[in-house]
Amino acid sequence: MKNKTLWLLTAALCASAANAQTVKLGKNYEVTITGSVQSDILVPQEDNKIGTEPVDDKVLTNTYAEVHAMSKNFDAGLRFEYLDHPLPGFEPDFKGWGVPFYYVKGKIDKAELTLGNYYEQFGSGFILRTYEERSLGIDNSLFGGRIVARPLKGVQLKALTGKQRRYWDRNDAWVSGGDLELGIDQWLPCMQASGTYLTLGASYVNKHEKADDRIFALGSGTTSSTEMLVMPENVNSYDLRANLQKGNFSILAEYAHKTQDPSKDNNYIYRKGYVAMLSTSYSKSGMSLLLQAKRSDNMASRSRRTMTGISSFVNHLPAFTMDQTYALAAMYPYATRYADGEWAYQAELGYKFKKKTLLGGKYGTSVKVNFSHVHSTNKSYKGERTFNYEDGTHFTIPNGGMGTDGYGSSFWKWGKQMYYQDLNVQIEKKLSKSFKLNLMYMNQFYNKTVVEGEGGMIHSDIFIADGKYKFNNKFTLRGEVQYLSTKDDQGDWWYGLLELSVLPGWMFTVSDMYNSGETDLHYYQGYVTYSNGSHRLQLGYGRTRAGFNCSGGVCRYVPASKGVTLSYNYNF
Repeated sequence: MKNKTLWLLTAALCASAANAQTVKLGKNYEVTITGSVQSDILVPQEDNKIGTEPVDDKVLTNTYAEVHAMSKNFDAGLRFEYLDHPLPGFEPDFKGWGVPFYYVKGKIDKAELTLGNYYEQFGSGFILRTYEERSLGIDNSLFGGRIVARPLKGVQLKALTGKQRRYWDRNDAWVSGGDLELGIDQWLPCMQASGTYLTLGASYVNKHEKADDRIFALGSGTTSSTEMLVMPENVNSYDLRANLQKGNFSILAEYAHKTQDPSKDNNYIYRKGYVAMLSTSYSKSGMSLLLQAKRSDNMASRSRRTMTGISSFVNHLPAFTMDQTYALAAMYPYATRYADGEWAYQAELGYKFKKKTLLGGKYGTSVKVNFSHVHSTNKSYKGERTFNYEDGTHFTIPNGGMGTDGYGSSFWKWGKQMYYQDLNVQIEKKLSKSFKLNLMYMNQFYNKTVVEGEGGMIHSDIFIADGKYKFNNKFTLRGEVQYLSTKDDQGDWWYGLLELSVLPGWMFTVSDMYNSGETDLHYYQGYVTYSNGSHRLQLGYGRTRAGFNCSGGVCRYVPASKGVTLSYNYNF
């Protein structure tokens, strides 16, 4: 019955997509229909050499289909998801099927009201960010109401309330808040005339969660030496920010604060949380510069205090590390330490040497250098908390333990652990009209114990060459050679890729990732891709290495897999 319903709904959506258009209702009113279909399928095979996990289902799929109707004063939409036999590596509650996302939106000149599911972000997301990231299995949308108003020039107000989606359920906590942004330059013509733009923002979020969960501080010696911790029903978060832009220069300063929020993430301590960030950038023709610093402490915020994993986060802390797209450069990705806290820094310089110069050559040369460093914060553990009981027994928990204030922390002082560091140097060079070469070197330190639980510090050097040759207007061949050198973990890795593009719509790809160190294993893959307008179909076969898939500092562990893959995407 479920399969029949799935295909009927998918067929209905595809049929509407085939006739997607702007529909006129009367002389002056139009409705535009848009949407998409995405289906990723794996026919799994067992492979003891790479350690695939047993799978009962013969076919695994993550399938999404959504449709939106938009008009001048009214929008509506829904998403159907079929995840009853999900791809490997998602949390158990991810499994299911139905229509978990739907909304209606009313719009007038200076305001809009949304009822149903919606995504929202205040500032950089330090106290509120709801979003969808299908590769990670994240959809933490809110279900409730949101109003956005622009009552005056340069003024934007947001107010919202709702319960957060957790897979096929919603957490009980109510998440409510408001955001105010002021475009100061909109009121001062002198700022506009000088090309100066200043935006000030302030946000507030309240998380109301009943203290129904029985959280205990545990003692020793007698069976009665337990005490139920008192959980705050209201957790309040505040955010202040200022963004200044002047010509090619911009600077963003932001600070967020959170009241006591004992949770499983922080071992149920009563310490307050905060995050401070400073980000500056400068760009002009041929050059760009980015400098960022962030200090966070105990800022894990979920709509259910007992949750772990990647679900139920109300907020988001960017990692301040470069998002890597090459296979070996992305092998050891960093995941933000929400509860532990961290000092994070990032600097990036991009420069393009002009044509017909010594370093630019005939076609010019682009160079980019990126440096990221993430360190632990300083923590001092002083004091203690004593629990007394009616039978005369008592026990004492040192500061830092469950039920205490946690720890002290000097703002500017580092802790003893380096979590992550990398230095990237990339060179893009066009050598002829037909051939373009990209080179990259990466020096990386990855604290596997901190990020994954064990493994120690991994130090690696990564070398990458990526070349593209255009034979003619129809055929283009791209190749990659990558080498990761390390004495740690599983030792050295090699990676090779060939990709042939045949216009207008075909692409053929073969690749192999080989561990020449501890395992002596090959992870080979082959794909055939066809694109036609808004349609994209890909058929593949091969092995996938166990590891972490990350986006923006949030990571999901993906187990090893092998088999036939089929992906289909359609946007209308």
